[in-house]
Amino acid sequence: MKLNKEEEKRFVDAKNKVKRIKNFYLHLALYSIVVALLLYNLYIIQGPYTDVITGLNISIMVLWTVIISIHAWSVFRGRLLFKKSWEDKKIEKILKEKEKENVETTFWE
Repeated sequence: MKLNKEEEKRFVDAKNKVKRIKNFYLHLALYSIVVALLLYNLYIIQGPYTDVITGLNISIMVLWTVIISIHAWSVFRGRLLFKKSWEDKKIEKILKEKEKENVETTFWE
């Protein structure tokens, strides 16, 4: 099947968008693992260099939190957590489920 130029451009844009979202979630997973390890390190740290290691760990966590926040903003720019379209889809889904329940209950009565 041949795609015209506009459809091909939309396909490539959608593919790039999915790739960016996937990369963000991988980045978020790595961030979560490293922050958990750094917090554990803060918990077990002892010795003469405690202040230096604590400062380094906190600096890494703060810097990476800023970086991942910027990454999230660039990937999900303009999207809120619960947009109007999301609410409309959920309402429609719930109404369809209620309609199915009504149809099923009247069928057996």
